[in-house]
Amino acid sequence: MGSTTGYDAGDNAGYDALLVVSFGGPEGPEDVMPFLENVVRGRGVPRERLLEVEAHYQRFGGVSPINRQCRELIDALEVDVPVYWGNRNWHPFLEDTVRRMKEDGVRRAAAFVTAAYRSYSSCRQYLDDIARARAAVPGAPEIVKLRHYYDHPGFVAAMADHTRQALAALPEDVRTGARLVFTAHSIPVSMARTAGPSGGAYEAELRETARLVVEQVDAGRAWDLVWQSRSGPPQVPWLEPDVCDHLEALHAEGVPAVTLVPIGFVSDHMEVVYDLDTEAAGLAGKLGMPLTRAATAGTHPRFVSMVAELLAEPAPAPCPGTCCPAPARRPA
Repeated sequence: MGSTTGYDAGDNAGYDALLVVSFGGPEGPEDVMPFLENVVRGRGVPRERLLEVEAHYQRFGGVSPINRQCRELIDALEVDVPVYWGNRNWHPFLEDTVRRMKEDGVRRAAAFVTAAYRSYSSCRQYLDDIARARAAVPGAPEIVKLRHYYDHPGFVAAMADHTRQALAALPEDVRTGARLVFTAHSIPVSMARTAGPSGGAYEAELRETARLVVEQVDAGRAWDLVWQSRSGPPQVPWLEPDVCDHLEALHAEGVPAVTLVPIGFVSDHMEVVYDLDTEAAGLAGKLGMPLTRAATAGTHPRFVSMVAELLAEPAPAPCPGTCCPAPARRPA
């Protein structure tokens, strides 16, 4: 994360730095509530809901694994430009990082966002975050967001490898009949409908990733795509079924075992370690259903090399202004 003064960008599409942009997470008990207030600012989320989510974090010492995993990814990267890191919701904040990049003499940076799919919250909002940070820093460098990578061979290979490992961890007598259950963060149905340039991209891209992973792991195996971590009011429709509801349905059908594959996340968030490793795993235990969980892409070598490959590609065309509109702007 050092200075770029005098750096020759070489073959990296004219970039003289790489900026890793992520969600951010608390790193101690005192961080949790300020972090959550940043996450929900302007959304009118009731205090009771914040206290409920705070309890999830405090159960793990007030620490989300996401910041540690961002550091591990940055340490693993093999790129020929300095690497910076900025978050949406917690330190290091994106605006502070952009200011440091400007002071270091960065002129044109590529942004790798730790979200692989198109929707408002996983794409457009990050573009808005970058634009806001640049506007706050006079003379800020140009920042180009790298393309979506939901179907990149590196991401798919990493998730396929982790899925094989999770399947192999099931008891041998239930392994053959185990169901692959892919999970991703639920979003409002209205947001899902407007994702991408013509709508529906979030679900379609997740299904394509799942299909590609299954193709590499076991093309004939049954699989499903379900949702987790819903946080909206009950009167607003969100993508369903919920992962826990789906586990109960699979148990009723006689499915002998499940491997959860969190393809919606590239690193472990609290939603992974709580909603899957705690709630879903606890439910499976009560049902007597063997369950394993595939690791997220993390620092798998193919995922790490994917970042360098994206950096070397020509700059992607910018998203249309109408792509993945903010909830307040989307059609009624």
